[in-house]
Amino acid sequence: MTYKNIEIEFIGKVGLVRLNRPKALNALCDELISELGHALDDFEKNDEVRCVVLTGSEKAFAAGADIKEMAPKTYMSAYMEDFITNGWEKVTVCRKPVIAAVSGFALGGGCELAMMCDFIIAADNAQFGQPEIKLGIIPGAGGTQRLPRFVGKSKAMEMVLTGRIMDAAEAERSGLVSRVVPAAELVEEAIKVAEGIAKLSMPVTILAKESVNRAFETTLQEGVRFERRLFHSLFASDDQKEGMSAFIEKRPPNFKDN
Repeated sequence: MTYKNIEIEFIGKVGLVRLNRPKALNALCDELISELGHALDDFEKNDEVRCVVLTGSEKAFAAGADIKEMAPKTYMSAYMEDFITNGWEKVTVCRKPVIAAVSGFALGGGCELAMMCDFIIAADNAQFGQPEIKLGIIPGAGGTQRLPRFVGKSKAMEMVLTGRIMDAAEAERSGLVSRVVPAAELVEEAIKVAEGIAKLSMPVTILAKESVNRAFETTLQEGVRFERRLFHSLFASDDQKEGMSAFIEKRPPNFKDN
């Protein structure tokens, strides 16, 4: 497939997606979202891809949803087309790990897209925000739900009600991003992290991701029970035997994904 709004690159076992609408600061139009979904589907099916990095440009990860596309919508048209639901949640159903590498603006839908990823590595120039309130709307791609889970109610409520933008240092302090790196090193560092994940057992990586995500969907007791059952199940895997044998023998493990 030929892409107009994103660029795809394969770096070893890492699939890199770069949002590419520079004149619009990577605003998330319908066509871009469709292309992103197609690329992620391809990565999921490709056994050579074991981890995904999603990034934009140095100036903008994504400055939000495309306002020019949204402005003419009516309540009924937005409802009937299930606006935002269609395609926008694709990142959240990827079984393979997806890392957001955020530089510059991650506002509105851009911030929401980054939060859909498994974790965020931010450049020191990154800026996060949900400024929808200034447009007469509220976040619609999970901002009012995911942001409080990252940064807590008070800070999320302030950002949603005022549209205030959070810089990279505050985002790290607040738990929105895993860490901050120099902008010039962002993509290189994200790929390095992804390559490390790609060397691990893929089934175990998928189970680990599933277990962490369960923490946000259930009670602590049920979550721990779910984790325990996954933990037990891995003692039936060859990769568990290989990983522990390699540790005892002081050698690198050679995982076979079974």
